[in-house]
Amino acid sequence: MNLTNFRFETDDQGIAVATWDMPGRSMNVITTEVGEELLRIVEEVAANSAIKGCVIASGKESFSGGADLSMLENFGKEFSKLRKSSGEEEAAIFFFEKTRSLSLLYRRLETCGKPIAVAIHGTCLGGAFELALACHFRVMADDDKTRVGVPEIKVGLFPGAGGTQRIARLMPTGDALQMMFKGEQIRPQAAKGMGLVHALAKREEVLIAAKKWIADGGKGVQPWDQPNFRLPSGKVFSPAGMQIWPPANAIYRRETNDNYPAAKALLSAVFEGLQLPMDLALKVESRYFAHILRSKEAAAMIRTLFLSMGELNKGARRPPGVPPTSLKKIGVVGAGFMGAGIAYVSALAGLEVVLLDRTIEEAEKGKAHSHKLMSDQVMKGRAKTADRDALLKRIAPSADYAALAGCDLIIEAVFEDPKVKAQVIGKISSTIGKDCILASNTSTLPISGLAKDAARPQEFIGIHFFSPVERMLLVEVIMGTKTGDKALATALDYVRLIRKTPIVVNDARGFYANRCVGAYIREGHLMLMEGVPAAMIENLGKMAGMPVGPLSLNDEVAVDLAWKIVKATKAVDPKAIDPVQEKLLSTMVETHGRLGRKNGKGFYDYPEKGQGRKKLWPGLKEVQPVHLDADAVDKDELKQRFLVTQALEAARTMVEGVITDPREADVGSILGFGFAPFTGGTISYIDGMGTKRFVELADRLEKKHGPRFAAPTILRDMASKGESFYGRFTAIPNKAA
Repeated sequence: MNLTNFRFETDDQGIAVATWDMPGRSMNVITTEVGEELLRIVEEVAANSAIKGCVIASGKESFSGGADLSMLENFGKEFSKLRKSSGEEEAAIFFFEKTRSLSLLYRRLETCGKPIAVAIHGTCLGGAFELALACHFRVMADDDKTRVGVPEIKVGLFPGAGGTQRIARLMPTGDALQMMFKGEQIRPQAAKGMGLVHALAKREEVLIAAKKWIADGGKGVQPWDQPNFRLPSGKVFSPAGMQIWPPANAIYRRETNDNYPAAKALLSAVFEGLQLPMDLALKVESRYFAHILRSKEAAAMIRTLFLSMGELNKGARRPPGVPPTSLKKIGVVGAGFMGAGIAYVSALAGLEVVLLDRTIEEAEKGKAHSHKLMSDQVMKGRAKTADRDALLKRIAPSADYAALAGCDLIIEAVFEDPKVKAQVIGKISSTIGKDCILASNTSTLPISGLAKDAARPQEFIGIHFFSPVERMLLVEVIMGTKTGDKALATALDYVRLIRKTPIVVNDARGFYANRCVGAYIREGHLMLMEGVPAAMIENLGKMAGMPVGPLSLNDEVAVDLAWKIVKATKAVDPKAIDPVQEKLLSTMVETHGRLGRKNGKGFYDYPEKGQGRKKLWPGLKEVQPVHLDADAVDKDELKQRFLVTQALEAARTMVEGVITDPREADVGSILGFGFAPFTGGTISYIDGMGTKRFVELADRLEKKHGPRFAAPTILRDMASKGESFYGRFTAIPNKAA
């Protein structure tokens, strides 16, 4: 066979090995060409009497990350063209057949009559794991780098190449649904325990184990194709089944608020598929998959969370012409909660870290944070004691600025006070080498102002982490007015090295994420003062698609911090603050001493650790000047207000040149503050609605609730011309505007 993406060899025992090794790629992905070649391999195995069975293996460091989602995007584009030229019906038939081709291929593989095994090492996710599930025997490398799973739900899809049907026939229904809804990557021991793989082996022995299974007489028949097969949880319409489906439906609604069509389709595909023989079940799954693939939610999530995020992670904003950096050693000045977190993620990435504070005791305390985090991982079986010891060895606590010598990058992470930061930046500048880049982890202070105390402003940049550092994926890289390309390239290389996603933001108070988050929290404050019940505000915030309600979020970031920001903003521009919000925060902080979670009382009351759940503070009713009848409140309008106020703030940042790339606005909004992922992000929310409809909605809200909902002039211009942000804002400049 003439193959490009596979090597196909047969040994003297008649056992074939199809080694998946795509040329010019670091990882195998499923493309149309890969599918065509795999089908040829399956047909050769089935027809050739000299071949006893086949093992599918990988020639890469990992097995495969799954399907190339740009391929699925192209199916949609082809559908649109065909619909215009040949009509809806012909286009729909074409689209259905295209999108189910992988499912048909995998079904052919498992019914070809010969035993086919798969040897898994490294990442095996999505459509690649669905391929593995179609194989009759699955052996998985038992090491820290190997993972399997179906994460499609995270980009607005679900496993559509047979995954919903095979997983639900391998595992109890409740466990199968939970696995697919979470979309998590599963470790070897857990995968074996869940029945997803048959055997574990050392990485270098997975191929041997797979071949041995065939040599020992492994059969090429799946359990569900045998006459005596019984579903793990019994029939859907049975006493056992009825213990599963009503709760599953309730959990789905609670967790998604009906915002994610893919989750509902997944539930329906499993429910209907388990009542049918396999071939019909796969057809049902394919119909749901084709429908979801054409949904606006899937299109938006694929673009933002797969394509755009992938481009940013690969350096889309890195300035051309700057040689790759080779970061070996970094310094973190300030060993508090943020600095300790930065030291941890840096050491986890293999960097040597100098963690500096005013005293060695404070620096050691910061290092202890890494010890705790790694110990937690050891306790959960996700790391070994040796891993923890090696990481801690890479962190050197110090109270002497001379210890920063030899660092390639230094990140200042001291208290958010201009005077304190100025003093520290000056000290660092007087001790570091000429090739070292200096960065500030600040969430509010303009970088251009801080750069005045740096010896070389062109090599000074902002690297804004979100809290907690070890969990949050987004980093804002902030350009000062004098920041140069070398500093930008170094910062982006560093963020990539620690496996986080960067967005490039031009200097402005609040930057990007905090401005949008501030708008969300402010809207919750204003609703409260309008008399909307606090519980309704919180629930509708989550129903709109936000991860938590605005009052709960304010408690997390600290109510007194919001109060300080309002006072600081008023001192600079009195017209920029809302007096209603000012009155609420003053009452909460100054009158009642409610600072947020940190002192156990904010908009919520927080019990002592382990003593129960937080509850809304009953005194909020007394803080409210009026009280509205909950039944009379327009719930849909409240949800719109939550999203529109953030989207408008995002649009203003683009108008002002704070954000210059709609990809960064969208990715940043989802990763940074959890903006309704099903929309694709703040800018995709506007584009998805259409600028004309969005402006009309903003106008209605402005008329009723005030100028904070006023649409920028450029947005009105775009609406009049039928333009979108993704259509208008192209070719991203790397320098600050």
